[in-house]
Amino acid sequence: MSISISSGFDSGNIRTLSITDTPAGVSAELEIVTDHQSDFYQWFHFRLANAAGREVELKIVNGGNSAYPGGWPGYSARFSEDRESWLLADTDYADGTLTIRLTPDSNAVWIAYFAPYSMERHHDLIAWAASQPGVEHRELGLTLDGQPMDLLTIGDGPKQVWLYARQHPGESMAEWWMEGALERLTDEEDAVARLLRQKATIHLVPNMNPDGSRRGHLRTNAVGVNLNREWHEPTADKSPEVLLVRNAMDATGVDFAMDVHGDEAIAAVFIAGFDGVPSITAKQSELYHRYRDTLAVRTPDFQTRLGYPVAAAGKANLSMSTNQVAERFGAVAMTLEMPFKDNDDLPDADFGWSPARSIQLAKDCLAVLAEMIDDI
Repeated sequence: MSISISSGFDSGNIRTLSITDTPAGVSAELEIVTDHQSDFYQWFHFRLANAAGREVELKIVNGGNSAYPGGWPGYSARFSEDRESWLLADTDYADGTLTIRLTPDSNAVWIAYFAPYSMERHHDLIAWAASQPGVEHRELGLTLDGQPMDLLTIGDGPKQVWLYARQHPGESMAEWWMEGALERLTDEEDAVARLLRQKATIHLVPNMNPDGSRRGHLRTNAVGVNLNREWHEPTADKSPEVLLVRNAMDATGVDFAMDVHGDEAIAAVFIAGFDGVPSITAKQSELYHRYRDTLAVRTPDFQTRLGYPVAAAGKANLSMSTNQVAERFGAVAMTLEMPFKDNDDLPDADFGWSPARSIQLAKDCLAVLAEMIDDI
């Protein structure tokens, strides 16, 4: 049987340059394909077939010119033979080439930048959540590829909470986080969920970028646009995803917002705020820092030492969602970042940062919100 490498499926991304099949093992040279109409690339997801019991060496040769080459040192690719459990592969990076080594037990093994969250799983999530008591589902409109933009609303309290994820489609840990948030919020016996549903109306957009997700993009939508640089003036022809969600926010107002992401380079979980927005208030800032510090106490998977530089007064980039939402609505807004690498403070040698940890982090984030909801 000949060795095969393929990516013609939901969120697939790789180009095969060469395959060498010898009695000693299998080696291949590969490259990641850029996002459509964009220079961004880093996400990969492909299937290796007919290599059971063989030593395999996969070389992604264009790593040096990827969007974030600083994300490769210390990084490990994920692999799975059942597409449920994603383990760390033996991975190293040198001279612009990412080398992945494994000896699969099965004739079909999937390799990815992070555990994928497929659009089929997204539709399963929407179908399940929409059937839960007290959950309203609404399609806000369609993307440029004709995919639905899904909004789920839970609770009937006066505080308006917006949780949205995966503006950058390759950051699939963000939708795993959303799955965890929905699991907790729909549990009618969970005290945190009951309190939040009583005191807040919670709006969730599990996937802000369906087109990029299905196309196997790292950072952009169907026409190569980075949605998290469109929040100041989204348009129907370039960024309908943002336009639809921001219009829905305008209709409800926003008291608290969390934009969920993944970071390529920093081996930690952290949040970024809205320092530098023109109208920032002392109350907004105090609540943001209280949320951050309380989350650090609640879970060892979160920390406050590492993160992004803080913008100077009046210098915030209002094209980014967290800054735009904080400025536009006076909201307590934040960007949550999870690692593609691992949490170096609490590493897991088998799974690294994982779907399970993303799911649990969401539940911890909601617990902190419940503690503060009266003051937001």
